[in-house]
Amino acid sequence: MVPFKMPILVLTLYLLQGTGASLIKLNGNGYEDVVIAIDPNVPEDEKLIQQIEDMISEASTYLYRATEKRFYFESVSILIPKTWQPKSDYEKPKHETYKNVRSSIPNSPGNDIPRIDQFGKCGERGERIYLTPRIIRGEMLNVFGPKGKVLVHEWAHFRWGVFEEYNEDNPFYQFDGKNVPVKCSEGITGTNKVYTCSGGSCSIRDCWTDPKTGKLNKDCMFIPDKVQSEKASIMFMQSIDSVVEFCTEKNHNRFAPNLQNKMCYLKSTWEVIQDSEDYKKSTPMMAAEPPKSRFSLKQIGERILVLVIDTSRSMKVGNRLNRLRQASQFFLLQIIEKGSWTGVVTFDSSATIQSELIQIESDVQRKTLISRLPTVTVAGGGAHICSGLRTAFMVVKKKFLTDGSEMALLTDGEDNTTNTCFEEVKQSGAIIHTIVLGPSTEKGLEKLSEMTGGMKTTATDNVQNNGLIDAFSALSSGNAAITQRSIKLESKGITLTNEGWMNGTVIFDSTVGKDTLFLVTWTAQQPEMFVTDPSGNIYKNFAVETSSQMAYLQIPNTAQVGIWTYSLKSSAQTLTLTITSRAANPTVPPFTVDSRMHKDTSSFPSPMIVYAEVRQGSLPILGANVTALIESADGTTVTLQLLDNGAGADSFKNDGVYSRYFLGYKTDGQYSLKVRALGRTNTQRSRSQVNRAMYIPGSIDQGQIQVNKPKPTLSPGMPQTGFNVVSTGDSFLVSNDPSSQPSQTDIFPPCRIKDLKANFEEDHIRLTWTAPGDDFDTGRADRYIIRMSKDLSTLSSYFDSALQVNTDNLIPKYANSEEVFVFKPKGLRIENGTVIYLAIKAVDKANLMSPMSNIAQVYMFTSSLEDQNDSSPGTSISIIVLSVVGSLVAIAIIACTDISLEKGT
Repeated sequence: MVPFKMPILVLTLYLLQGTGASLIKLNGNGYEDVVIAIDPNVPEDEKLIQQIEDMISEASTYLYRATEKRFYFESVSILIPKTWQPKSDYEKPKHETYKNVRSSIPNSPGNDIPRIDQFGKCGERGERIYLTPRIIRGEMLNVFGPKGKVLVHEWAHFRWGVFEEYNEDNPFYQFDGKNVPVKCSEGITGTNKVYTCSGGSCSIRDCWTDPKTGKLNKDCMFIPDKVQSEKASIMFMQSIDSVVEFCTEKNHNRFAPNLQNKMCYLKSTWEVIQDSEDYKKSTPMMAAEPPKSRFSLKQIGERILVLVIDTSRSMKVGNRLNRLRQASQFFLLQIIEKGSWTGVVTFDSSATIQSELIQIESDVQRKTLISRLPTVTVAGGGAHICSGLRTAFMVVKKKFLTDGSEMALLTDGEDNTTNTCFEEVKQSGAIIHTIVLGPSTEKGLEKLSEMTGGMKTTATDNVQNNGLIDAFSALSSGNAAITQRSIKLESKGITLTNEGWMNGTVIFDSTVGKDTLFLVTWTAQQPEMFVTDPSGNIYKNFAVETSSQMAYLQIPNTAQVGIWTYSLKSSAQTLTLTITSRAANPTVPPFTVDSRMHKDTSSFPSPMIVYAEVRQGSLPILGANVTALIESADGTTVTLQLLDNGAGADSFKNDGVYSRYFLGYKTDGQYSLKVRALGRTNTQRSRSQVNRAMYIPGSIDQGQIQVNKPKPTLSPGMPQTGFNVVSTGDSFLVSNDPSSQPSQTDIFPPCRIKDLKANFEEDHIRLTWTAPGDDFDTGRADRYIIRMSKDLSTLSSYFDSALQVNTDNLIPKYANSEEVFVFKPKGLRIENGTVIYLAIKAVDKANLMSPMSNIAQVYMFTSSLEDQNDSSPGTSISIIVLSVVGSLVAIAIIACTDISLEKGT
């Protein structure tokens, strides 16, 4: 496996996970409640805090000027890890936690490239920003520019959903008979060179043109002049001193094949910013400089969590109280971390303290807390959630402040008075996690989680889906290092109608195996239970809790790497199985999957998007088999295969984010999300390929080319045995039940095609793209409409007026298949150097049409060698190639005398 290096610092800006609503607020013109997290593994360094403050102050001024005096950073909290020594000026956090900011650990060596997790469409906010210590300390100045400008570049991704204006994979395009660098604006000056290093020595030489394609060689790169006069664009090269603006409609390069043009229909970054909610509700300020940013330092402390459990009359329905005990006991056995303070409160019409705060130091405290959980015979009157929360606050206040404490609220939600304690909850500074059991849609419960940054999960009365245990397993601490958290490897259930078996396997890869637990529950009689390790050893010594209808097996030491087998033999009943473990090595992160929907509410027929990030530390995992299981309020489950193909709902190919549209609405109410990721033999790690600041190759200063060290590369690695990992996402609410709507045969159009590519094959054009479906990315479209033009504006603004390509023989494939279409262009005069622009729409049988695709461009190039008829082709080519090679050698010798290698990058 590729070695890992623990990072020194990761900066992450706080966006509330899973809801699409940020806890960052724009108050007037200033952004408030921005949170920057210092990674828990960072060695203590007070200078780092000052350097972060300097970066924010610098970025605030730069942002203010770049946005025409509209925005600046008003207040920023810096989250100090628990591993640092406490200081008197360190406050206690409230809603700021590492789980919310989701800091990245660890990085691979040399991975200092600033980046952002950005999953959505144009204009949709990003997830989180990553900046490393060398950026913060200004050590990467020659590569990325000043740290404040780097932060503004990433902030534009994060807050306004704009994209990069460069293209590392294809840094040049052909236009007007020339090879032109992908840049914005076109006013940025520089030169094209090849810089290579081999055997400890480096050289620079001119680029060359492929005589067959007319394209520059793949190693050619654009090196900018250090001194420029052009002011745009921040999303191209923020490192250039003169660049202080975003590209506008006037200077935006619409011809450049970059992500901004592809994702935003050729709009400039400033146009997208102007369409944002921030811009629309703000007006420019008058002052020349923004107000100074305010900083607060907040240090993570010990985890304090109170289980707040509903034991009201309605909890007697079905087997809810027993399921509640099973899930709570599992949480206390396996999920809550050592060193945490935990208490138990129950409530119906009033609340009762079952256990004061106890610090978990061993299994003794865990068993004490378990003994104080409510029994199945306890169930009183109506529910009063606020009473339960108030009592939980009292429990915490006996030892600590409530700031930053957590309340895990388990209820069926049958209480419409929750809003009466909203203000108390806000003032408490506590984080409220809500676990709703049953079909309740009480909006007050959602509000409790949203206003405090807590998780909101739901579970139905369908025991087979194992939803309640899944919800509790999601409550691992966000403030502990990932290597200390409980990782869920499996969660499944089965309903047997006759005597039978529940059999299966689970993979233990080398990153996990510590504190492994197999948990089994049943609804009638205890099953026979067997677990077999990869060496064939059989484990039967389950600890059985007959009254709670559950049993668990704890594997001693570290579980053996390989495939484990489980077998449960039972009479007719419902069984569930949950398998959890922790990292085997504190310096090697386990494989993880984080899942969420792109928003927390939806009204039919608006589609939802499922996102699942599969990573090992900060490295994306490619080639995994990722499946989403979405359970509706009535217990029905829809299974979706998630894809990382850059098509349909998935924005970027091979970024480790697997996505899919969810259209399977069954009923109104809360829906739950569970995602399973399986690593396979072709699974591999990779650096993030998109949404990262450009690694500047160098610059030209007074005629001298100063080059930076080549960008570090990562040798992909893969787990030897694959891996299993399961996650539970936040619940989401669906309204406008489709069953209550007028009958319609088809209401969903095909999704937009985003990966259209084109190239010439002699006198034909070859198009490739990923097939959409009849309904977004499901099924099969009925037909395609392809149009082309030599004028970009005609095609982009007046698609229906452009020349249509004959597609009579083009039959669409099923969604997510590769489409290939080759045709001879007719109706356009095509000469050497002609650029043709093409776009496509998909149409379903109901004549519902997809949005226009990205615009592909193809360049007609005819080699001049083909026109030389006075000598044999072989002789002509040989002479010309020798001449070109000789020229390159001469240029390389001359250029090498002018190279000045930049140190320290």
